[in-house]
Amino acid sequence: MKIKELLTAGIGTIMIAASIGFALLVTGCSSGEESLQSPDGRLSLTTGLKDGRAWYTLKRDGKTIASSSSLGFKLQDGSLKEGLKLNAARHDSFDETWVQPWGEEIEVRNHYNELTLELQEAEGKQRKMDIVFRLFNDGLGFRYNFPEQENLKEFVIMDEETEYTFPTDARSWSIPTNTTYYEALFTPEPLSQKDTVSTPVTMEVADDLYLVLHEANLTDYACMNLTPVQKENAPEGSVTVRTALTPWSTGEKVFASAPFATPWRTIIVADKPGDLILSRLMLNLNEPCRIEDTSWIEPGRYIGIWWAIHMNNYTWCQGPKHGATTENTMRYIDFAAKHNFSGVLVEGWNYGWDGDWSLYGHLFDFCKPYPDYDLEKLAEYARQKGVRLIAHNETGGAARNYEQQLDSAFALYQRLGINSVKTGYVNALMDHKELQHSQYGVRHYRKVIETAAKYGIMIDNHEPAMPTGLQRTYPNLMTQEGVRGQEWNAWSTDGGNPPEHTCTLPFTRGLAGPMDFTPGIFNFSNPVLPETHPHTTLAKQLALYVVLFSPLQMAADMIENYENQPAFSFITSCPTTWAKTVVPNAKIGEYVTIARRDRHSSNWFIGSITDAEPRTIEVSLDFLEPGASYKATFYEDGEGADYRTNPYPVKITEKEVNSDTTLTLQLAPGGGAAVRIEKI
Repeated sequence: MKIKELLTAGIGTIMIAASIGFALLVTGCSSGEESLQSPDGRLSLTTGLKDGRAWYTLKRDGKTIASSSSLGFKLQDGSLKEGLKLNAARHDSFDETWVQPWGEEIEVRNHYNELTLELQEAEGKQRKMDIVFRLFNDGLGFRYNFPEQENLKEFVIMDEETEYTFPTDARSWSIPTNTTYYEALFTPEPLSQKDTVSTPVTMEVADDLYLVLHEANLTDYACMNLTPVQKENAPEGSVTVRTALTPWSTGEKVFASAPFATPWRTIIVADKPGDLILSRLMLNLNEPCRIEDTSWIEPGRYIGIWWAIHMNNYTWCQGPKHGATTENTMRYIDFAAKHNFSGVLVEGWNYGWDGDWSLYGHLFDFCKPYPDYDLEKLAEYARQKGVRLIAHNETGGAARNYEQQLDSAFALYQRLGINSVKTGYVNALMDHKELQHSQYGVRHYRKVIETAAKYGIMIDNHEPAMPTGLQRTYPNLMTQEGVRGQEWNAWSTDGGNPPEHTCTLPFTRGLAGPMDFTPGIFNFSNPVLPETHPHTTLAKQLALYVVLFSPLQMAADMIENYENQPAFSFITSCPTTWAKTVVPNAKIGEYVTIARRDRHSSNWFIGSITDAEPRTIEVSLDFLEPGASYKATFYEDGEGADYRTNPYPVKITEKEVNSDTTLTLQLAPGGGAAVRIEKI
């Protein structure tokens, strides 16, 4: 079957290789050890009970990665951490290859060995709990299952006490848990010196060992955070971090009803930084696609009036500078059609922006446009031009108000041919009470995604819960924010994102899933805050389209700044979904080069970026088809380019290349290079 046929068949996830399973059951054990190996044999897990408490260790090539770490829960009416016995241990294996409707490559192999521990309280209520371990070649996933049982029906989790103990205090990148909307700089410190942090947490253990701690398949649960703890009798130099779930306002962490499964706790294990980017462990731990027909899900590029609002040219609310007018939107639609953009995002089009909408009781109307914005006319005008409007639904954190309007709003958008919605939750609390990353917020986000799927609508979620791979199950969840993005280069009083920020993101937030960073600023002057601007060169802005993955990718600048700009041709030619991804070289926080092949042609695109240091980067093109010739078009930092003093020079050149070619790219301070490689 051809790839095109695979992509359009059934639900869009095709099992290329059948699962191969076996089972080994051990019963009646109260203690002892069980072991598990990855398919390639490099990773080995040991687990069991010691003094009635569950634990695990993880090794690579015989060397300890995670030393003895305990598992369990504190419930509202007791504990499921001590006094346990092992009823049975089951082994299994699975191997499949499935197809993504969009992504960083077409096919994903899902190959793991599995071990399930069936645990039970030895006394008292004798409640049951299973722990399922899956060991892949690129890491470990494990979760807790609470089977249906008489003595555990509805229950409340007060604390999850999953631990990760490491023999060394590794340099680790993370952001603090109390960061609003996850919009912070990932900073490296020894793991032991961290406060409570959000995941992903990326660890540089040694030159040949990199780890990432995160979670997968976050469903009806609280977001996971990690906090360092002191363990009694811990070996010298070891560090332990423990799970700290985001609470409800009343202090509980999770309300559950058996049967119930937690999200997967994940440890990616890699030899080098680039391998972290290529891991698909998190996706594989999510459920297969639940949308039967994915043909309406369309990755693409879009533009919008957003940056002009930040530059104070327009306002979100009504008035003489209102940006979301019929006339202005038609101008953007014309530009999008001329340059083959698929969508136009318009913010501030609907009632609710006037007044202090962060106050309790202030609500948005997601069906009622302002008088100067003719929604019906614009949707039809866009359709005639081969473009779609992207609706913006800012909620102000009023989740209940949004849920009450979801069906009516999404039905309206479906009727008008609007198949993309950017959602927003600019308020530290949902409904002025609950944290966005609590179980309350997770439930709300899932309701939005599932309702959107029912109406054939793609979601770009801003102020989200940290992504955990849900796009495999609901591929209409295209991209999310949850990152200190380009907007910080417009209004942040600290001057904007430092040059190393985008060299860190692919190994931190980028590992959680696609991010709507919104690259593509060509005019770095800022009339509102003159000292705040992108700390990049223009060539680096181009390279970000390859380096920072998002299937919906914005050209964020005002359309006037793209006119008569030769460098704009890279953006208009760059795809947003890929057939293959490789990482020729990388060092976290310093530089990274990523090459990706277009999903619909034989063309390749390369993005290479650096921090504040200038660099000479060599890139082997051995990933190209042997014997084939290609035309490479280079968009490089021009003479004198420097993010501090002269960010604009871009040198555009062409030359013929093949799989034997090694490119030498000269990156200016804060600079980058973008390369388009077209098969001849």
